Amino acid sequence: MKLDADTARARLEREVHGVLATLHPDRGPDPQPVVYAVHEGHVGVPIDRVKPKSRSRLQREDNLAADPRGTLLIEHWETEDWSRLWWVRAELEHVATPATELVDALGDRLARTVAQYADKPFHRVLVCRIVRVSGWAASDS
Repeated sequence: MKLDADTARARLEREVHGVLATLHPDRGPDPQPVVYAVHEGHVGVPIDRVKPKSRSRLQREDNLAADPRGTLLIEHWETEDWSRLWWVRAELEHVATPATELVDALGDRLARTVAQYADKPFHRVLVCRIVRVSGWAASDS
């Protein structure tokens, strides 16, 4: 059953983990698991200092600089009860220079909802505007 936009957006806002797909100039789709927050029609993905990185700028940032389109996919899966399956896809557009207030609000939301980010251990927050949301669920529940 297709989810209406309000239901899909509510599920997107309720979750904190998904797969962000950007476009690599050579490989094409470049999916990466991410933690995220939603605030006022935007998605924020932390670029953190928690995990070791080989360089300070991540490939997803380079991908979005070259092509600002991205997609965030979240899903719920239950092996025993397929009537509870659902997914939501958010089509995104990278915001190269987001307002400081927006970045701060997304950082604050990450700090409130993800225990590992309580002290905001990130270098920056990658910001994308939500262009469209869609989704599907196996049932109404």
